[in-house]
Amino acid sequence: MTLDAVGGVWQHAMDLAIGLRERGVSVVFAGLGPPPDADRLAAARSIGAVEWGDAPLDWLAGSQAELAPVAPWLDRVAAHHAPDVMHLNLPTQAVGLTADLPILTMSHSCLATWFAAVRETDVPADLAWQRHLTAQGLGIADKIVAPSQAHAKALIRQYGRLSNLDVVPNSSRSMPSPGLRHARIVAVGRWWDDGKNGRMLDAAAACSDWPVEMIGPLAGPDGAVLSLDHARQVGPLSHRETLRAIGRAGIFCAPSLYEPFGLAVLEAARAGVPLVLADIPTFRELWSDVAVFFDPDDPAFLADALNEMARDPLRRARLGCWAQDRATRLNPDTQVDAMLDLYCQLARTPVSTITG
Repeated sequence: MTLDAVGGVWQHAMDLAIGLRERGVSVVFAGLGPPPDADRLAAARSIGAVEWGDAPLDWLAGSQAELAPVAPWLDRVAAHHAPDVMHLNLPTQAVGLTADLPILTMSHSCLATWFAAVRETDVPADLAWQRHLTAQGLGIADKIVAPSQAHAKALIRQYGRLSNLDVVPNSSRSMPSPGLRHARIVAVGRWWDDGKNGRMLDAAAACSDWPVEMIGPLAGPDGAVLSLDHARQVGPLSHRETLRAIGRAGIFCAPSLYEPFGLAVLEAARAGVPLVLADIPTFRELWSDVAVFFDPDDPAFLADALNEMARDPLRRARLGCWAQDRATRLNPDTQVDAMLDLYCQLARTPVSTITG
């Protein structure tokens, strides 16, 4: 199973692998991109074997040529571990593979759907190779999995009919630590990514009754940086520390313009924290009727929504309970069983080892 240590794919891979191990399936992690820290690496090794390659992730590569080492390295990992299925968490990683193995690829996000949602444009000409490579990878895969219907539809709009596309919603094994709620608004994201819409949340924070705390990095590996004027910069925290902060928040806010799933929203919902979410298709699909929605282009509207929520404790309690109840539908067992069923379909036999 391929993974990286930059974004949410890491936690997705860890949680899925734990569930598979409980069902007697071993997982080999094949990491690419910037390596994890020692604690993360030790945690991964406690779940399964870990290999780490030198090649970059597609969205951190300057050209297609930089990705040339990916397929040969994955082929060597597969030859060494002899898996039944290759689970790729980036579709481009399928391009060039020669291993005679069924391939499942997950689309957690992609450049073409990001540009359509965030910039409302096509991929720029100098990045068109990434779109082309993603289309190739999707065409090679035996199964494609999206984490939401909204993202599946976005993929089809960009790449045309994908007859082997399934939707398996993400889940989380992590439960935010219960504790006394504080009069503060918490948001979590890679804020250097314009898709997370951090600038808009920072602008809304100027008129918010409660302080807004933005957890996550402001500087990205690609050189992008967000500076804050009104919200409190918390910076990157460990997953455990992030869960603790979420569990003590009075309100959780997600201002994203682009979100194929939104794991932090699920973690907040599991803790019963009331949700104030951008009105985008993914959030409507997953959290309709149990959250407050706002126009992600209107900071004044968001500030009003946050202030109304902050001033109404009964409404916060009610929405928090509703969100917590909805979150029970997105449970790890359902996700793991659905993924295992797909693996078995591909392998046409009980699966014992998965790698990528």
